[in-house]
Amino acid sequence: MSKRVNIVLPDETLRVLDRVAGKGDRSRFISEAVLHYVRSRGAANLRERLKHGALANAKLNLEIAEEWFPVEQEAWQRLVPEERAAKTSRSAAKSTSRRSTRH
Repeated sequence: MSKRVNIVLPDETLRVLDRVAGKGDRSRFISEAVLHYVRSRGAANLRERLKHGALANAKLNLEIAEEWFPVEQEAWQRLVPEERAAKTSRSAAKSTSRRSTRH
């Protein structure tokens, strides 16, 4: 459904509109332009709010990261030797199975 509205535009804006959209296509062009503008403003507003929220939480996030860093380091140090041992045992198993299939 569409509604008719009367708007006032400066002469230069109307000349640009007619050049870009043509006189018969003004309504569609204005509608698309308004929707595009509203969406881009909404996206910019969201980015700004996310940035503000991230900056507001930055100190807390840093404190949490610093608190958990030693625990994470310890977990990684334990995991790496376990992964090496698992890879070594898998390699040995593959090597043994290849030798047995060649006979």
